[in-house]
Amino acid sequence: MKRALIILNPCAGTKQANKSFVDIIDIFCRAGYEAVVTTTEKRGDGTEFARSRAKDFDLVVCIGGDGTFNEVIAGVIESGEDVPLGYIPAGSTNDFANSLSLSKNVVQAAHDIVTGVPRSLDIGCFNGRYFSYVASFGAFTRASYEAPQSVKNALGHLAYILEGIKDIPSIRPEKIRLKMEQGVYGGDYLFGAVSNSTSVGGILTLSDELVDMNDGMFEVLLIKSPANILELNQILLALTKQNYQSPMISFFNSKEVEITADPSMPWTLDGEYQEGSEAITIKNLHGAIRLMVPEDGIK
Repeated sequence: MKRALIILNPCAGTKQANKSFVDIIDIFCRAGYEAVVTTTEKRGDGTEFARSRAKDFDLVVCIGGDGTFNEVIAGVIESGEDVPLGYIPAGSTNDFANSLSLSKNVVQAAHDIVTGVPRSLDIGCFNGRYFSYVASFGAFTRASYEAPQSVKNALGHLAYILEGIKDIPSIRPEKIRLKMEQGVYGGDYLFGAVSNSTSVGGILTLSDELVDMNDGMFEVLLIKSPANILELNQILLALTKQNYQSPMISFFNSKEVEITADPSMPWTLDGEYQEGSEAITIKNLHGAIRLMVPEDGIK
């Protein structure tokens, strides 16, 4: 009999997975898995459970939001085991799951895991800390980790928008320098993201045509700080139309980015707080994980 380690965050999102938990487990059992369930209680539990126990299982499944999945990914990578992952998205925004078109119905998501096929995906590494889809700084960054969990649960995606609006009066440009294959970029930026996703922070979106989640490359998006209302309108129009050729926006691909920044500038990794650093190296780990997805979802 195959064995599945199921790591559940019981506080994720609207707790819909809790309500359907028996049905989820039944799907794994009927598919021939011995299901072993463990629940997270505090930050870091997902990483610890996956790291210490992955070697004993044929499949590691995360039920939670992007933050929990981030932890489970880190644990599997650190374990050194080539065990496939399953993801049942049950958070407030689920950017990573949206990029892969994973089902928002938790029972269907479980079914898709046991009937699916493994898809190799790139993973990011930020000064040694792993992330699944985005490292970002600047405007709206704090919204992802400062919106109260109770508000996220009640309002979902809207919670991030509202928290971001609250952030607007205190937004200031961040002076950074980036070095990559294309050359060196530097200046004052309102926002920046190094991502591997079509949805960033629940706020910005990238076209499917621009994102390949297993090409060994990041999509890097930088928004310059506007000097006047005209430039601000240019930015808003460009983002609305997904026109990344705007003079106020830099958009390119890179497999590694070296960044020099104010160490007090906070970052977010997959929606979770990350302390800043003066010297930052972000690397793309090509094909670092294998995720179970519906066969028709393979690109």
